[in-house]
Amino acid sequence: MEEALIQRLQKSFNLLAPRGPELVDRFYAHLFAKHPGLRELFPDDMSGQKKKLLASLVLVIQNLRNAERLRPALLDLGRRHAGYKAEPGHYPAVRDTLVQVMGEMASEQWNNQLTADWNAALNLVADIMLEGHELEKQPAPSSTKNAS
Repeated sequence: MEEALIQRLQKSFNLLAPRGPELVDRFYAHLFAKHPGLRELFPDDMSGQKKKLLASLVLVIQNLRNAERLRPALLDLGRRHAGYKAEPGHYPAVRDTLVQVMGEMASEQWNNQLTADWNAALNLVADIMLEGHELEKQPAPSSTKNAS
């Protein structure tokens, strides 16, 4: 990932970070309003889930230059999401909703470049998570021994 893109992502996230709880509240409200079928994939009490989402965003932003740390964490996140019954088709809805909410909250400080930047970054995140998702769905290797 190029340095200019990393800096734009970090700067825009730092603008929104002080309003992190509001960001995740608005994100989930918009997500469930646009995609009501996704609500059943989440717990009734969303407080823990909201903290996890914010922590995941922070992890990504803090490690944009540290792919060797970020990749395993995202693979694991993808594996866990497979267990939550998340499907590959859900990822674009999450991306689009998050970018929309970020843009709304940043208001005049948001622009088309930031929309493109966040779409690109979240697509990379989703690609790695989907790798983990596929790994989770693969059958475990057989441990049978040759009888000789």
